[in-house]
Parts: sequence; C-alpha cells; structure tokens
Amino acid sequence: MEGIKSHARRDRLLEIEKRVQKKWEDGKVFEVEAPATAAAAAAAEEGEKFFGNFPYPYMNGLLHLGHAFSLSKLEFAAAYHRLRGKQVLFPFAFHCTGMPIKACADKLAREVAQFGNPPVFPSADEEEEEENGNKNKNKTTVGLPPVAAESSAAPERAEPEKFKSKKSKTTAKAGTAKYQWEIMQALELEDKEIQKFQDPYYWLEYFPPLAKEHLKAFGAGVDWRRSFITTDMNPFYDSFVRWHLQTLKNQGKIIKAMRNTIYSPFDGQPCADHDRASGEGVQPQEYTLIKMEVIAPFTGKLRALSGKRVFLAAATLRPETMYGQTNAWVLPDGQYGAFEINEMEVFVVTKRAALNLAYQHMSRVPEKPTCLLELTGHDLIGLPLHSPLTKHSVIYALPMLTILTDKGTGIVTSVPSDSPDDYMALKDLKSKPALRQKFRVQDEWVLPFEVIPIINIPEFGDVAAEKVCIDLKIQSQNDKEKLAEAKRLTYLKGFTEGTMLVGAHAGSKVSDAKPLIRKLLEETNQAVSYSEPEKKVMSRSGDECVVALTDQWYLLYGEKEWKALAEECLTSMELFNDEARHGFEHTLGWLNQWACSRSFGLGTRVPWDPQFLIESLSDSTIYMAFYTVAHVLQGGDLYGRTNSQIRPEEMTHEVWEYIFQQGPMPKTTISPDLLYQMRKEFEYWYPFDLRVSGKDLIQNHLTFCIYNHTAMFPKQKWPRAFRCNGHLMLNSEKMSKSTGNFLTVLSSIQRFSADATRFALADAGDGMDDANFVFETANSAILRLTKELTWMEEVLAAESSLRTGAATSFADRVFDNEMNVAIKVTEDNYNSMLFREALKTGFYDLQTARDEYRLACGSAGMHKDLIWRFMDVQTRLLTPICPHYAEHVWSEIFKQEGFAVKAGWPLAEAPDFILQRANKYLQDVIVTVRKTLQKQAASKKVKQGAKGSTGVPVPSKPPSIALIFVAEKYGGWQEECMKILQNHYRSTRTFSPDAEIMADLKSSSVGQQADFKQIQKQCMPFIKFKKDETLSVGEHALDLTLPFGEIEVLRENIDFITRQLLLETVSVHSFTDADALARAGSYQTQLRQSPPTPGNPVAAFLSASEFPEGLSGLKL
Repeated sequence: MEGIKSHARRDRLLEIEKRVQKKWEDGKVFEVEAPATAAAAAAAEEGEKFFGNFPYPYMNGLLHLGHAFSLSKLEFAAAYHRLRGKQVLFPFAFHCTGMPIKACADKLAREVAQFGNPPVFPSADEEEEEENGNKNKNKTTVGLPPVAAESSAAPERAEPEKFKSKKSKTTAKAGTAKYQWEIMQALELEDKEIQKFQDPYYWLEYFPPLAKEHLKAFGAGVDWRRSFITTDMNPFYDSFVRWHLQTLKNQGKIIKAMRNTIYSPFDGQPCADHDRASGEGVQPQEYTLIKMEVIAPFTGKLRALSGKRVFLAAATLRPETMYGQTNAWVLPDGQYGAFEINEMEVFVVTKRAALNLAYQHMSRVPEKPTCLLELTGHDLIGLPLHSPLTKHSVIYALPMLTILTDKGTGIVTSVPSDSPDDYMALKDLKSKPALRQKFRVQDEWVLPFEVIPIINIPEFGDVAAEKVCIDLKIQSQNDKEKLAEAKRLTYLKGFTEGTMLVGAHAGSKVSDAKPLIRKLLEETNQAVSYSEPEKKVMSRSGDECVVALTDQWYLLYGEKEWKALAEECLTSMELFNDEARHGFEHTLGWLNQWACSRSFGLGTRVPWDPQFLIESLSDSTIYMAFYTVAHVLQGGDLYGRTNSQIRPEEMTHEVWEYIFQQGPMPKTTISPDLLYQMRKEFEYWYPFDLRVSGKDLIQNHLTFCIYNHTAMFPKQKWPRAFRCNGHLMLNSEKMSKSTGNFLTVLSSIQRFSADATRFALADAGDGMDDANFVFETANSAILRLTKELTWMEEVLAAESSLRTGAATSFADRVFDNEMNVAIKVTEDNYNSMLFREALKTGFYDLQTARDEYRLACGSAGMHKDLIWRFMDVQTRLLTPICPHYAEHVWSEIFKQEGFAVKAGWPLAEAPDFILQRANKYLQDVIVTVRKTLQKQAASKKVKQGAKGSTGVPVPSKPPSIALIFVAEKYGGWQEECMKILQNHYRSTRTFSPDAEIMADLKSSSVGQQADFKQIQKQCMPFIKFKKDETLSVGEHALDLTLPFGEIEVLRENIDFITRQLLLETVSVHSFTDADALARAGSYQTQLRQSPPTPGNPVAAFLSASEFPEGLSGLKL
C-alpha cells in the first residue's frame, strides 16, 4: 500500500519548507547581535532578550529523533520569544571530545587490518567456529577481549552486544550490525568513503556539516555563525577550554590524586559517562574484602598452592557483622581462580573480581591477574577457614545456590543472625540431610554452628533474620521474592537503628561502629578495601569496565564551599518540574571528586600537564559563554580556521579574563574595538535564560554546568533555567536500531515533512516521563495543515460572500471571545513550556471554535472580520511549532511583508469566561435535548397500554415542536442542600464527612418539616450528585444561579437550536410560567417529576396535532 499511497500533501509541505528556508537564510532572520547602545543593552535586563541553548550532540553519527525531541523544546521556546519581539539567541555546536569517535576509528582500522579493504567478514559458521576456538584458547586468560570478539558501539551510544549477528548491508540497516564497517554502511556510505573514517579527525569533517544541514531542514532557528566543534581541531575553542581549566586549577578546584574510578582496560584509561556504551551514571561501589584464610595442610587441588597463604576473599558492605559468621558460602558450579596478590598471598575469587583487584594494585603483576589455579565451587566446599572476628576458631565453606558471580567476588560470608538469605540457606543444610549428601557436606561442618546474636534491631530483636523469616513464612533459600522483602525490612533498619551486642563496640550504634571496625580489620591486615562498578559498565570500545586506582587530575566537586554555591545557584533556578529539582538535589548530595583527565581520545590537552587530555564532560560545562563570541573569533567558520581578524595564539588567558570576567584591558595585538565587541556580546547575552536537555544529564553534565558557572562567573551570570525531559518512544515502543523502530531527523523530515515532524514532537509530551512520537499524529498533521491552507485559499477567493457590518450576534461574540481565550491560554502554555497544551489551545481548540462558529452562523454566514482575525490568530499561535506553514500563510496567502516568525503575538482583549461558559451551556443543552428527543421518538415502538408502558401518550406523528423549560435558581429543599454543601466545601477541594453534612441538613429548616423523611429520600441522591459534579467541574457547580441568564442565552440562539434539533418550532420558558407549562398537556406530570434545575433545562416535545393552535398564544 505504501508504494501506491499519494504523497502530494506531504510533498507540498516539503516544497513550502524548502522555499521558506531559503527566504530565512537570505534574510538572515536568525542572526542576532548584541545592541550597539547601552540603553538597548539595558533592555536585556528587563527581559527583552532570550538566550537558550542545548547540549551539543556527539558527532559519531546522524542526529536522530530523540535529539530532535529535546531540541524541539528549545526550538519552540526560542521561536515563541522571537515571535513576541525579543532578541533571541539560539546557537548550536557539535561535540567531538572523548573516546567514542577514536574508538570507532580504531575499530575500522583493526577491521581493515584483519579483514582487508574493503573488509570481507567471516560467515556466520566461520564466526561460530572462531568464537569456540577463542573460548578454548583463552580459557585461563583474564584480560582484554580478543580482537575478533570486539563489538562496536554504534553511533548514538547503542550497546556493543546489540550488534552481534551475521550481517549483510541489509541487516546492518536494521541496526544489527556487528562490525563498525557495517555500521557505516547503514549510514548509506560507500566503501571508498568509509575507509577515510579510519582517521578520527575525518569524522569531525564529515558529520558536523551534515548535522547542520539536517537541522536547517528541520527549520531550527539557529544563528549558525556561532557554531563550532570541540577538540584541538578548533584552535579558538581549544584555547577557551585551556583557560577555563587553568582558572579552576588556580582556584584550587583541581588536584592530582590516587582515586578509584570506572576504567576501561582496553582503552587503558578512565571511562566517563560519555565514553560508555552502557552504564551511564554508574559509580564505584566500595566493599570490605574479608580475608578468610584456608587452614593448612591443603588437600585436593589446593595442594598445588602449598607454601602460600591462601584466602577465600569475600566482599561485604557490612564488616561490623563479621562477629556473627558461622561459615562461608560458595556457588557449587561457580568458576573461581586462585590469583596471586603478592609473593605470599593468594585470593580465591572470580576472574571478574581478580581483574578489578589487579587494577587496584592488588596483583603481583600490575593490571594483569595471575591465575595459579582454576577452581570450581565444588573444589572449595568443606575448606576449613580462619575468619576474622567470629568466635569460632574454624568455620567451613558451604554450598549456596543463589550466589551471583557478576557482583562481589563469588565468595560470601555467612551471618545468619542478620542476613535472611544466610539464615535460610543454613537452615536448609541443617534440616535437609539429602541436601548435605548431594554436595558431600559433612555434619560437623554444619550442625554444631548456631546463630550468633550480634545486633539488636528495634521491632526485630537480637536475631532479626530469624524473626523476619518466620513472620514472612519463608520456606527455603529459593523463596527469592520473600527473601528480598525480608532484606528490605531489616537491612537498612539494622544499620541506622541497630545497636552492637558484641565486641569492643558493644552498646554503640551500628552506624558508628561500622567505620571503626572496618579500620581495625584493614590495619590488622584481616581485610582490604575493594571496589567494583555498582552495575555492569561497557565502554564504547566493547570491553567491560572495572574499577581502577588511578593517579590523575580530579575536579573537587562536593567540596563544602563549592557545593554550597552550587546549591545556592540551584535554589534560584527555574526547573519547571519538582522531579527535576529532586534529581539535582540528589546529585548534589552524592557527587564527589570527578576525574577530568584522560590519556587517549580527542580533545584539549591539560594546559599544565599536556600528557593528559581533558575528558568530555569537563570541557563542556561553560561553553555557552563561548557562543557569545564565537562568530567574532571564527567568522562563521565551524572549525575556526579562516578568520583573519584574530589569531588563536592571541587569545591569551588575560584576553579571556577581559571578555568573561571583567578583567583589565590586556596587553595584546587584538584591536580594542574587537575586544570591546566580544565583552559587550557576553555581557548582553549572559546569563543564558534556558538550557534544555534530556533528564539523563542531570546526574552529570547539567550539575557540572552549575558547579562550573559558580566558579567562573559572578551570581548575576549564573544559569536561570534548565528544562529536562524524558526519552522519546516511537509509536509507544522504545526507539531502537536493533528492532528497526528508529528514525533519524532527516528520515523523519523526508517521511512526514519538517512541520509535521515538529507538530508530532509537540504532541509527544512535555513531562519527564518518556514521550511518544506517533506516526499517525504526524500523518494527521500533514492532512490538517494542507487542508487548512486549502480552506484559507477558498475562503479568501469567496471573500465577498462573507458577512459584513457589526459582529454582534451571540455566535460572533462567542467566536471572538474564543480567540481571546486561545491567545491568553496559549501564551501561558508557551511560557510554561507546555507545548502539547499550546498545540491544543492554539490549534485544536481554535479549529473546534471555527467549526462551531460556522455551524452557528447558518445561512447568515460567517463574519468577514472575524474570519480574517481567526486566520491571523491561528497562524501566529502555530508559528513556533509549524514555522514554515506560518511563513507561507503570511507571505503567500496574507500577502504580508517581512517574516511570520517575527510578526508579533496577536492582540487580545481580556477573555470573557462567563461568555465562554454560556456557550458551553448552550452546546450542552442542545446535546441533552437532542438525546431526550431521540429517546422519545424511540418510545413510539412501545405500544400504548402495553405492559411496561409509562402511561404517557405516544404521539401519532413525529414531534415538530419543543417546549424548553428553565429553572434559573434553586428553590425549596434543593436550595437548602446547596447552601449546606457550600458551607462544607473545603479549600482542599474536598467535602466534610457525610455525617457532618447530614447533621446540618437535619438542623436546617428543611429538617424541621413534618415530611422530612420523605424529602430526605430526595435530598440524599441530590447531595451525592452535586458533590460528584463539584469534584468533577469545580466549585461553580454549587452556585445557586448561573452567572448568565439561561433563558436569554437560549432565546438568542433559538434559530440555531431549532436547526440543530431538526424541528419546526422551539420555545423557551421559565418553569414558573404556569401558562406555558399548561401547554405541555399530558407531559406536565413527567416535567414535575423531573423538574429543571439551574444549568439543566428539560424539554417536552409535541407534534403539530397535539398543538393545533401553534405557539402564538405563548409568551416567549
């Protein structure tokens, strides 16, 4: 069907977009400068300027729709402020620093070296054979991944393992490519072009200009003169970053130290968030490694280690619980090794743990674990151990079936008093002889060992694990869900509220004793400090990261005074969302020293230690300031290579300080006019007003941005606002290359057009939850926009047929008012960055208002002035979201000069919400009365006098007359109930308890009546109905009268009502009009049984035969 589907409407939008983009470029509509006069610059302080920016995307591939979604938030905001008449600066740059590009380039080079140029990759069978061979060949090796098994991190940070299958170019396009060459083929690159990407700097030449063109096609209102790339390829930005880091070093905010950090063994350097294919935000987790020494003489396989001190090394977060050890646990089928730590000591751990230890200076050969002996858990069961702090001189290694070898060391200490898992596993072994026999566990290794009380926990006593397992009725160590709940109930409470019962710190709080006991264990060489990643981290080079103890440069995030400034800055910022604020507060709470140097990759050299590069999250924290002067320095060249006014070497630290820090006039060959121009640009545009980003950057980049701004600039230049959003789904599914559910910016434009893409992005969602780009919405936008263009052209072609004169009818007033409402509410939505709501109120609701107006006008026709106003208002309100469409309407349909994007916000009088409510009342009445009419017409099928008949005569002919009865205020018991409900409606938008309401009703005048019991039967459902209505629509549901005359509104629209009901005659009457009520004839009984109330008229329908004299005798 796709092949025969017409794309004429989409193609029309694409043609419009191409023409409009040229108009913008020719008119330099998005290029802005700081005002020349001091008075104009001062206006910026009054909110007449808007500077928004977006985290520059990484240039290892094409921009995708996820980029566009976050970017659209800034694009819509900038376009809105530009429309309002502000000076708007929206710059855009491209990030190239770090390992990802270098890693991809290196992978290409290795593939060419291994498989030729162009590469001829092995078949699926050959790959399987080779992988099996590698498994056997590397069976005892711990270290770097084999070259043939390397999998690449695809552009846009996909995980390497997502690209592991036999590939052709076709499958590569579906996102399942394994080799980097295939990933490049998926970008529609020819082999002769791909080979150039072996040079990492070629990526910088290729992708940034492409991204720029795609964003232009998207309609981004960017001042492209200010664009730049990072790294030393741009000498001006390189100089700026060196000045920034040197300034922080001079302030004492950067130090060199030995610290644990996430590290890529393959890359040979720390692996920061943006260097990772997966595991962003993961930090080192520190454990205490308990040394449980194997008691000689050694037996079995361990005889080969005779003469060494051998330890089962168990990682624990709770060293203070070691007093309660009864045994150690091993996984029977687990793979372990005996690894040489130094000349005498050997640790039995998993290979993964040994690799972490080796990078923390705990291996005889640094960074290379030496495995003396391969072991399984079965080899370890029954080993006699001497373990620190336990009262037992000997404990034994026993089997546990639930140990995970991807966390810790695979060796676990057993403290059954406080660990529910340990308690149940020990209980299983004690109570199940068959289980002991299965794993050849001797009784003396288990049965003599009882639970040792070591900690008292409020509510759980001295043996918390036993109590919680009994409470939760846990049956065995395999009851994983209940055991997880047991741990949740006791673990944190034990640490925060528990009291030590044993040892030197008996009587102390557990939280106080823990660091002291840990220190004792480490000082007496009974334990060592050990760290590993909190979760699995994969580098972009395809290897699993470890924690390494590295000597490098660190930014002192978390330092007390600096942190206080960051918290002060955060307090003053607009974040649009409480969830975002909590995220920043949490990050400021845990963020500590950050490794800011790397050995390899692309970037800027550390100015005082050029053997290192500045890592990618540390060269990108204040670059928003560089935007303000980039066009002066670079002359519009992305790479800073062609400007002749200023040479990069002239940008000394003193020059940067003059521009950005109010420093003194530097001694320089740069002209004073240029220096003043750059300072003026910075002073005018800074601080930036908004930075838009995905929420995943809260935990690093955005918080770093706050820290660095407080260090580099005075308070008046600190950031004003961050707007964070969730990720983007496509058609309610995760966007993923591997599944094919993926769109680049360019492919979306080609498929839907730029404006339809923008429309669907605006509709996708505004909160921090994941948003949803729906293809049907984009396709619907194509239809809506093109139909609207056609409608405007047709209306203006027949303009002479439109009504003129005074626009005073009810329909005219309502339509005019709906436009006033739309202008005001849409303005509020844009200011709050609620673009989905802005689309609703500025487009969808206006479309509905126009359609209702056309219907209400009937044969009289729509008013010319109001239709012109509608077209103008709708076009302006939609301009930030669909600017190409708006520009076309502005110039080609309205024949206006200038640009729609700068046309100004539409003028509006104060919205009349009472009039709006009156119109809703009118529409609701028509719907309700129509339903009543349809119901009565259907009742003709019920034969008169038949069983089940209501006794109401059935008209012999279809009804042609309607009598609508109105009660404009509540009276009697209803009025009393309403007053009581008003008194019991709280500011919290809730009601008092029903008992209180009923007590007031009984004490009221109604309650004193003799027939109160009968009245009460009517009061109760009425009160419930009004309560529910109030909670649904608001407090105005408790008004005794409506704020407008119901009869007046209905009579003014009597012709409209008559047309809508398809009747000959309709009249409106007060329910208190006895004459009119008498004309209802036999329907009077029914009307009295269900009388009208304010806002809810009732109607009676009659045929002409039932009303032979017509309505001439009635007072209308």
